[in-house]
Amino acid sequence: MTTTPTHLEFQELLRAQKVWDIELPEFDPARAPDEPVALFHGWFAEAVAAGQPEPHTMALATADAEGAPDVRTVMLHDADDEGWHFASHATSAKGRQLAARPYGALHFYWPARGRQVRVRGPVRTAPHAEALADLHARSTGALAAALVGRQSEILDTYEELERASDAAWERAAAQPEADAPSWTLYVLVPEEVEFFQGDARRRHVRLRYRAARNGGWARELMWP
Repeated sequence: MTTTPTHLEFQELLRAQKVWDIELPEFDPARAPDEPVALFHGWFAEAVAAGQPEPHTMALATADAEGAPDVRTVMLHDADDEGWHFASHATSAKGRQLAARPYGALHFYWPARGRQVRVRGPVRTAPHAEALADLHARSTGALAAALVGRQSEILDTYEELERASDAAWERAAAQPEADAPSWTLYVLVPEEVEFFQGDARRRHVRLRYRAARNGGWARELMWP
């Protein structure tokens, strides 16, 4: 049974937590590549090597039709010259928000290296065939979850979810190429990508790439 602390106990517990209780790597922005995807690939590989749990998860921020912000954790499906890829149902809350305002922001946090990556830009949808190919390349569980659908809808009882999930797992096992009509692959096309390297003396290094109008990337350091 979980014990609920008092507010004072919570504050004491909160302030006792350590940040980056590890030896942090150095980052020389002068030696960074000319474009952000290559640096992201390198940092991701180093996060994996450092034992960072779930380095492929990221926060996705969107806004609804009225401009109210929303955020949740999603999984990265790819990062290439086109952008950062993720997937969801077009009928979900994030899908509806992206349809109304096709712009988003991503945030990766890898405390095993004291690093963050932030990405901002417009979001486009990939052809449905690409979404299905991406889905079918993943696990049976991923396909089953997509087949359940109804993401963000009100759930009357947990038993209803159990029944729908069991049926989806059976279909995913029997039909590994099954279609999930609302499943959508999104691509965030970066306008800005920031790389943050933490420093024990709080002299954090922040390197931002900004897409130039004539192509290529402008690079700039930022105060922490």
